[in-house]
Amino acid sequence: MKEDDKTILRQYLPEGAVDQVYKWIVQNKIHLKITRNRKTKLGDYRPPIHQPNHRITVNHNLNPYAFLITFVHELAHLQVFEEYKTTVLPHGTEWKKAYRRMMLVILKNDVFPSDIQQALSKSIVNAKASSTTELELSRVLLRYDKEKTEIRVEDLNTNTVFQTQNGMRFKKGEKQRTRYKCLNLQNNRLYLFHPLTPVRELK
Repeated sequence: MKEDDKTILRQYLPEGAVDQVYKWIVQNKIHLKITRNRKTKLGDYRPPIHQPNHRITVNHNLNPYAFLITFVHELAHLQVFEEYKTTVLPHGTEWKKAYRRMMLVILKNDVFPSDIQQALSKSIVNAKASSTTELELSRVLLRYDKEKTEIRVEDLNTNTVFQTQNGMRFKKGEKQRTRYKCLNLQNNRLYLFHPLTPVRELK
């Protein structure tokens, strides 16, 4: 990676994080690929097994703060691979420690707005596999998206009929722990929905 590549990083990261991320990329010989939007994941990490470099991908459409958090998440996987290879769980204790250690470096630089800083400081105490599984942090990050999705499952009243992005129709049911039980109106089966799933309300 060349010094000029910082210009590219500035298109996706908060300015205060560019130097640190650039440093990590160079030190770890990372091939960073910015990809199209993937509905099933925000980013991923691939070890240098079938390629010469560590490879990290991050979705291009994330807001700068979500992009940064996703990058650090995947960088933690790299650090764990370097030390333990594949002998530990993907999001086990070793990954949580690595993620927390590197996120603390970012937090010290006051990169995040205060609401994200507060939510992130809480989440790294016992980080989850994905920021989307941490409801408070996910809600805060959504505030900074350029493209606003007006309606999410948690915004709907019980028994409201809605349509998902793939065209399936559901009726919202009661909340079960952290997710909502919703009835698929096409096959009469119940499905659990993350509260922040974007949907379209059907009148």
